[in-house]
Amino acid sequence: MATSSLSPLPNSRTEPDGSAVVRVLSYNVRSMRDDTDALARIVTACAPDLVLLQEAPRLFRWRKKITRLAAASGLVLLSGGGTAAGPALLCSLRATVERTEDVLLPLTPGRHRRGLAAAVVRIGGARLGVLSTHLSLSADERHEQAGLLLDHLAALGVTHAVAGGDLNEPPGGRTFRRLGEGLRDCWTAAPWGGEYTFPATAPDRRIDAVFVTEDIEVLGCGVPSGLPGVAEDDLRAATDHLPVLTALRVPATT
Repeated sequence: MATSSLSPLPNSRTEPDGSAVVRVLSYNVRSMRDDTDALARIVTACAPDLVLLQEAPRLFRWRKKITRLAAASGLVLLSGGGTAAGPALLCSLRATVERTEDVLLPLTPGRHRRGLAAAVVRIGGARLGVLSTHLSLSADERHEQAGLLLDHLAALGVTHAVAGGDLNEPPGGRTFRRLGEGLRDCWTAAPWGGEYTFPATAPDRRIDAVFVTEDIEVLGCGVPSGLPGVAEDDLRAATDHLPVLTALRVPATT
């Protein structure tokens, strides 16, 4: 992981034409079993408008645990958690929420239940679909889940959307390729920061990613190692994945 300071990533703002610069953070937090103070410091330093969590707490008092992380980071719980089998969404007060949807994906006997946390929000003059997911460890199952993800994203009925999560697969895999056929991989579009996301102690692969629809401009995407306020010790202590931070310019809704 790099230790030098990163080039600046654009700050959140609304442009005169109504388009919105939006920061999106995707992060597998391993049920918040690790250092939650370190986790909150990282999220806060990234200054996101939207947070796509995977492996959010989903069992005993799960909502309280996620809400505590949100409050410690200056955010609020938007959707997901136990009701989506782990994926969750947080947002800043900059977002106006139109609706939320928590979806449980078909369960294969003997495997973990998977789900989607989704929402439609307005930020500035932009209307944006948002989706977080954590795909299966099984190659065939996650390929099917990627198709369901694309179907659900289309069913949100929005022109602009961002989706991200733990894909359990690196670029080049058929699930990654399937998502890339309908969406754009933000790291490929505008690499910024680090590339590899797992494991946090010695990252050697990119299995966490953020994707967007075609008309969204990607201003930068990557692991924020070296970002002011993001300490290397915190990245190793917070969870077993590294976060992916993305800055997007979303056109105004006409």
